[in-house]
Amino acid sequence: MSDRIRQTVVTVSAVVAVVGSFIGSGAAGGTPIQDAAGGALGADSTLIAPAGPAFSIWSVIYLGLIAYAVWQFLPAQTHSPRQRILGYPIAVTLLLNAAWILSVQAGLLALSAVVIAVLLIALLFTFVRVVRTRRRGQGWVQSIVVDGTVGLYLGWVSIATAANVTALLTASGFDGFGWPADAWGVAIVIVAGLAGLALAVFGEGRLSPTASLAWGLVWVAVSRTTGTLPSAAVAATAIATASALVVATVIIRLVAERTARASRD
Repeated sequence: MSDRIRQTVVTVSAVVAVVGSFIGSGAAGGTPIQDAAGGALGADSTLIAPAGPAFSIWSVIYLGLIAYAVWQFLPAQTHSPRQRILGYPIAVTLLLNAAWILSVQAGLLALSAVVIAVLLIALLFTFVRVVRTRRRGQGWVQSIVVDGTVGLYLGWVSIATAANVTALLTASGFDGFGWPADAWGVAIVIVAGLAGLALAVFGEGRLSPTASLAWGLVWVAVSRTTGTLPSAAVAATAIATASALVVATVIIRLVAERTARASRD
């Protein structure tokens, strides 16, 4: 019974998150996220805001989350020890995601920054559990639906958190302690890249967090070269950081796989 309750909670949470995304997209007649909260999260609101097409990654993430909700309800997964560990943490991230959309739609920018920061912490917690419970030979479906989805989710929320907090500070009139805006932009991009590198090291070269984080950084660069708030320094740093992160992750993965093969031999 406890397993069925968990499965139901995950599924209901996924439905809530998908409905929230539908509302957040403006498809239900509401204000799109980029236009809500006075446009504070728009593509040209801050130097860290990615261009609009970057948000299409949510379609992939939500597809993965829906697939997970269905997959974890299959009889073979009902009593899975791994799903008992991952189910509720993933459900929490889904509900937090919906809460973030609601806070933005309500124009509560400060609350949205708090919620997305908590969401990032919840995803980090979930990612740690994903990595520690992964087993070789678990199958490609589980690797994509569970590991891949959580990784993409975490990588994108990492860059989204940086953009959200930056938007809040900008809207609050933060002057950056006298630093030029470009300097802050470059610094934040580098910190995001270092965070991605830490995830790659801990995850032994997991590709999905790097893929979504690099995706976000590339679209930050696009926004800084084609939008109304240009910054050559931030754009160049974002491209360089995304490229370095991808290369480093691939190297870490190759080394991890070679080490694993050597230990088996």
